[in-house]
Amino acid sequence: MANHRKPVPKSQKEISNNQVEPYVDPETGETRGNPNQPQDYRQFTPNSQKGVPDGRSSKMSFKGDTVKPFTVNIQDVDEAILYYFENVIKPTVIQNGERIAVPLVYGSPERFKSMQKDGFYRDKKGKIMSPLIMFKRDSLEKNRNITTKLDSNNPHLYTSWQKSYNPKNNYSNFSVLNNRVPTKQFIANVIPDYVTITYTFIVQTYYIEQLNKVVEAINYASDSYWGDPERFKFKAKIDTFNTITELNQGQDRVVRSNFTLKIHGYIIPDIIQKDLNSVKKYNDKSKVVFSLETFTSGADFIESTNNPGPLFIDSPSSPTLPPSQISAEMLTYLNTNIQKLGSFTNSTTITFASGWLPAPLGLPATSLSNFTLFCNGVLIENAAISTFTQIGGITTLVILPAELGYSFIASDEVIAIGKFSS
Repeated sequence: MANHRKPVPKSQKEISNNQVEPYVDPETGETRGNPNQPQDYRQFTPNSQKGVPDGRSSKMSFKGDTVKPFTVNIQDVDEAILYYFENVIKPTVIQNGERIAVPLVYGSPERFKSMQKDGFYRDKKGKIMSPLIMFKRDSLEKNRNITTKLDSNNPHLYTSWQKSYNPKNNYSNFSVLNNRVPTKQFIANVIPDYVTITYTFIVQTYYIEQLNKVVEAINYASDSYWGDPERFKFKAKIDTFNTITELNQGQDRVVRSNFTLKIHGYIIPDIIQKDLNSVKKYNDKSKVVFSLETFTSGADFIESTNNPGPLFIDSPSSPTLPPSQISAEMLTYLNTNIQKLGSFTNSTTITFASGWLPAPLGLPATSLSNFTLFCNGVLIENAAISTFTQIGGITTLVILPAELGYSFIASDEVIAIGKFSS
């Protein structure tokens, strides 16, 4: 009997990826694939475009983290308007000797159509709901004059803030003794889409005097930032108020005002495309600083009374010196590391304008092993050096091009670091 496997419904990620058609290069005919699938080696991702394979090092989990990915939705802008009317503007009118708060309601399609058709809004029993403020969202326009993330499949611009606590910074004696720098953790967010959202408002009252008070309160709040101070605030702008007064025979009085509100806001959506292609969380670099240690292969240690660790390693034939025989000249010599920039002589020869610091009695003579050489930032191995000598205060480097793989040119920057005399 065949084993009938129970069908598994597709996840939202699988459904979204199936809706994206692969891009075909018109010149080469190569299929680029779905940009929402960075795990596929054929896809264009930020790392693959730079020649770096995707890895788990750049994908940090939010499991157990109290800070979640940052999002700002269109609904947050709507709620900012509701909050500002209810807690800051607080429009009121005087009716029958009492002060009445003017409610603000969102105009659903049914509500707004009824209000436009009849000129006022009624409750379920047919009673006119007045005073009242109703609003609805008309349009959303993208504002590219501020900034942009350039490409949603490969965002380049981010904002970030540092977390106050990082669980990687566990206290230990090793961290304290070795000057380990605490690791800082940051939450990253893509640059938002800056938008201008337009709303239409209708203010409905019984009398002109009541309407004036409401319009004055709203007009005073224009050109300021609306919203909850503990959440999001957006710049609000109102330009024109249109007043309509109708008193027809056999009908109710209609006193209302229409105005348009423009909110200059921003949106960071909670969508799968952003989660797949943007950085969410990262740690900075930490380091461990060690004290200076100088050594050669197969040698003995010389110890100091102040630092029980190894200071340098002598040759195998030299006996270990007791702490009482370690002089200040030895310590100065061991801590000397001077950098010199070489001068081009020919394709195999570089000269340095300095001699060598002589080694104190009891230490090995200064030689090539006390220097490190670089050409344009790349280490020159000792096997590629023919001679490294000093005569009359001038140090000369001669290389073996066959071993090094190249010869010097006049524009090369050759640097030597070691025990130069000055």
